[in-house]
Amino acid sequence: MRWREFAVPSDDIPKGWVGFFLWRVPHARLKVLVLSLSEFSLLAFSSLFVIVDPIAVVPAFLAMTSQDTPGDRTRMARLACTVTAGLLLVFAFLGTWVFRFLGITLPAFQLAASVVLLLIALDMLRAERSKAQETKEEVDAGAAKDDVAITPLAVPMLAGPGAISTVIVLHSKATGLAQQLSLGICVIAVCVLSYVVFALSAHGARWLSPIALRVSTRVMGLLLAAIAMQFFLNALRELKLIAP
Repeated sequence: MRWREFAVPSDDIPKGWVGFFLWRVPHARLKVLVLSLSEFSLLAFSSLFVIVDPIAVVPAFLAMTSQDTPGDRTRMARLACTVTAGLLLVFAFLGTWVFRFLGITLPAFQLAASVVLLLIALDMLRAERSKAQETKEEVDAGAAKDDVAITPLAVPMLAGPGAISTVIVLHSKATGLAQQLSLGICVIAVCVLSYVVFALSAHGARWLSPIALRVSTRVMGLLLAAIAMQFFLNALRELKLIAP
């Protein structure tokens, strides 16, 4: 991670360009905090895995599919993770265009995303599933459905507001094609790992200790709270409200 400073005519800077901790200085100087590819990839994968949190979804998944065979559970898990990957990729690569169309600035979205992630993190620290990810009514409705793959499992349990916000913010921080491709790979990797977790649970969840679930949920909640605060600080830096 390093700072790079570029001297360029301010009129040559694309007005719609957004980067990582970017601000314009009058009369021609840019200063950008650049993450290496490995650092960005680690940030993207860890952030996405923590917010998608497939391990915490397993109890609800098993409750909603209690009458299904292991084969049906595995099929639904595969479809849910495929839909999740597609949805997150679409928002990652088209989200900034939607913002431009709606007139939403990146700092405004980062502030909103930090609040959503912090609320989810606080519930995770209490070893609870946040209502921003799923509600009891959605779980009950899922249990009454023949196929829960697309809703509520894929949306909103896996690809909820927090996950969508995270991929959009991460894409805005990508400083080149390599990092953008890395984000796409991280999205797919998280969804593949989520499928593995669901596939294992479909054939018996004896390996999922309730105590281990609570501990992992609280640890992930702490990490997510730190990510939320970092998004908040990033937005304040872009608005020049705090020093870099």
